[in-house]
Amino acid sequence: MATDNLLAILAMAAVTYATRAGGFWLAGRLRPTPLLAAWLGQLPGAVFAALVAPMVVAAGPAGWAAAAAGFALMRWTGRFVLAMLGGLAAYVGLAPLLGP
Repeated sequence: MATDNLLAILAMAAVTYATRAGGFWLAGRLRPTPLLAAWLGQLPGAVFAALVAPMVVAAGPAGWAAAAAGFALMRWTGRFVLAMLGGLAAYVGLAPLLGP
């Protein structure tokens, strides 16, 4: 490997580490307001919904029904893994009937 390439990789690694370590350092010293803490608490669900929504829309009727089943299971049981497995089972069962 050329020396220039190795130096570039090491420099990028150092900058990446410094950015992440600095963020953890700063987050440890700041106290969020109650509003910010509530917003940060809801962020993982919002990110998951934003990632899954385009796939659900493109999946057709079987995907829509499976998403509804997964949502209902999540609300009923509160268990994420069970909701995912239920939604998957609904999709596998409904895809041959409704089409993907």
